[in-house]
This record gives sequence, C-alpha cells and structure tokens, in this order.
Amino acid sequence: MSSFGFGLITAAVLAIATVGFTMQFAVTNVLNLAYGSIMINSAYVTYWVNTHGASIWLAMFAGVACGAVVSWFLNRFIYTPFQHKNLIPITLVIVSLGVNLIGTFGLQAIVGGSFVAYKMSQGHEFHILGMLLSGVQLIIFAICAVVLISIHWLLKYTRLGKAMRATSANRNLARNSGVKTQFIISMTWIISGALCGLAGTVFAMNSGVFEATSAEPYIVLLLAAMFLGGPGEPYGAMFGALTIGLATEISAAYIAADYKEVIAFLVLLGMLAFRPFGLFGSEKAL
Repeated sequence: MSSFGFGLITAAVLAIATVGFTMQFAVTNVLNLAYGSIMINSAYVTYWVNTHGASIWLAMFAGVACGAVVSWFLNRFIYTPFQHKNLIPITLVIVSLGVNLIGTFGLQAIVGGSFVAYKMSQGHEFHILGMLLSGVQLIIFAICAVVLISIHWLLKYTRLGKAMRATSANRNLARNSGVKTQFIISMTWIISGALCGLAGTVFAMNSGVFEATSAEPYIVLLLAAMFLGGPGEPYGAMFGALTIGLATEISAAYIAADYKEVIAFLVLLGMLAFRPFGLFGSEKAL
C-alpha cells in the first residue's frame, strides 16, 4: 500500500501541473516544453524567499507569482512573435525546447549543482487505509483538491472560463463574436503559469531535496498524462495524472525506480499509436 500512497501524492502534484499544461495548449496552441523549467525556477524562487525568513506557505505565493509572470513574459515576447510569422508548428516546439534548456541550465549556472531543501517540517505521520502519509503530503492533497475544484468552477461558471473555452474551440469565431481573444490568451498564460509555479513548489516539497535539473524528466510525465486524458481536456488531464502517478510509483516498487519515466513514456507512445486524441478527447478543445 505504500507504493499506492506514493502514487496518489505523485498524481496530486502531476494533476496540478498537467491541468495548467493542457489549458495552455488548448487555448494558445503552443506545446510549451519549457513548462518543467518554469516549475523548477519557481521552486527556487520559493526556496529563496523561504530561506530569507518566510514560512514555506507564504513563500509558496512567490513561486506561484514567478510561474505566472515568467509564463506571461514567454508568451508576450517569445511565442507570440513567432506565431505571427506563420511558421510551421514544429518551429514553436523547437523554440520552447530551447527556452527549456536556457531556463534549466541557466538556473544551474546561477545556483550550482548541489541539492537544496525547504526549511519546513513534514508534520506528523498518519496511517490511512494502510498508507503512511505525512502532514505535508495531506496538505498537498488538499491543495490539489482546491485547485481542481477552482478550475472546474472557472471553466463552467465564469465569463472568463466560457471565453477560454470559446477561444480554444475556434479562435476566429470567438473573436468575431466579441471575445477579446488576445486578452483571454494572456489570462490563460497567467493562470496556467500560476499553476506551473504552484506545481513546482509542491513538487519540491514532496521530493524533499531538489536541484536545478530535478524537473527535467517531468515533461515526459506531463505529456503522458495530457495525451492519456486528451489534449486540451482539463478533466481528462486529471484522470491522466491519476493514472500516470499510480502507474509510475507502483511500477517503481516492483521493477526499479529508475524506470518510472520509461513507464510513462511507454504509456505516451501507446496512446499516440492507438488513440492520439486521448481517452476523453476527440479534438483539442476545453
């Protein structure tokens, strides 16, 4: 049962990241492979604020803000100019991969290669249904639940969410119907970036120790979870994150921990081969 508990925690962190990742892709049509880099940079911003006296829970807001601002900046000054050039889609993928490498190894050049950890207590341990979970892990569960409920409320019951869904379905039609699509796209980058920053912080909290390249393999998990549930489908992303989180941790218990990302990659390849739109998606739309 311990591997099942680890899988649930991994799934909770992955769900926060994947929902933001798939929202970003659905509305902006950019497969942002720099997502993992933004996560780890946000985690380091949280670490810097935390080591300067703030509690981890206050420092977390700095990481969230970092993810939102950096994501908006990338869209405004890097991705959007390339989109306006009407280049082939693979160009943006290569650009985002370059941004990922710059962000990750630029950070490593600044902070070095040593591992760091937040100044925080893991809290009491709790035995729940045969699983041993720390207080921090239970808080991560709670954060995940609040995030997923909030995203559901945003997409279903707010004007912004409905405009995001319209922009995702047909940007030109949404624009002609009076939707300020550029504003909606900017807001999507801010919201998804905030989720990215939050995911980076809880990822580092759950890992215990981390360094500049810790999130490098994470893009494989994100892609596997997104394509499993369906690209552009936030609810599918939640299911995909749960499946990938459990599959990687349970397989690590019975095979080897080093093969966790391999399992996720095999799931990704299988889904792309047999159902490229995912279990819940027929086309890219929120």
